[in-house]
Amino acid sequence: MASLTSISQSQSFIIKPHLTITNTNSIPGFFGFRFQPLQFQSYKITRMPHRNGVGVVSATTVEKARKRYPGEAKGFVEEMRFVAMKLHTREQAKEGEKEVKEPEERTVTKWEPSVDGYLRFLVDSKLVYDTLEEIIQEAPFPIYAEFRNTGLERSEKLAKDLEWFKEQGYTIPEPCSPGVTYAKYLKELSEKDPQAFICHFYNIYFAHSAGGRMIGKKVAEKILDNKELEFYKWDGELSQLLQNVRDKLNKVAGSWTREEKNHCLDETEKSFKHSGEILRLILS
Repeated sequence: MASLTSISQSQSFIIKPHLTITNTNSIPGFFGFRFQPLQFQSYKITRMPHRNGVGVVSATTVEKARKRYPGEAKGFVEEMRFVAMKLHTREQAKEGEKEVKEPEERTVTKWEPSVDGYLRFLVDSKLVYDTLEEIIQEAPFPIYAEFRNTGLERSEKLAKDLEWFKEQGYTIPEPCSPGVTYAKYLKELSEKDPQAFICHFYNIYFAHSAGGRMIGKKVAEKILDNKELEFYKWDGELSQLLQNVRDKLNKVAGSWTREEKNHCLDETEKSFKHSGEILRLILS
């Protein structure tokens, strides 16, 4: 058997670049998330000077460790959720980091809604959902077809609610600037930027299924004698409907590059901005 001392000092060995050494134990992080450790690739074993007649080898990292994104280990939907939660205020969510600047960013218990304002909110919301659901049906990008008939659709439900208000003697207003502007933006975005569009799709539907339901309940208590609108009802188990869409979103995002995923995440703030302007109508 050849001894270590017979190995040429200039000789080195390269572990194949595709070999990955990963510690599979996750590490607890902030807000209850669990983060996977960094993965290191491409190690080079280099011969070191002799010590007491014995050759010594050491491993040095050739490739820098790849950055892991919050929520990445659980799928891209968790990454989107993590970014969205940070854009809430602390009054809205314990993970929120945003300071309260607008009336709608305060807790709903402090709101003073009006029926007229609520009607404007519902009308503009319907325009946005009409636009979203039309885009999904037309599917200018094939990936949009994955999100047809998910059970989360709201357009028909809102149509029934507006008909109910009409029967109560209320005049249904025309869509106003916040809804018109957002619908136009979604249409334009969907035709040229699928990653950014998917960000809006996720935030609009998932926000309504969570905070949106709570808002609907509190507003109904204040001005509608606890009337539960169709807008806040789903056909089927909501948790399962949401999980089905999560799976589809993770599937679609699985083919994206890291840069495309980051581009999607970067659109979150615009989604919150447009949705916030529509929500503010309740207080108008």
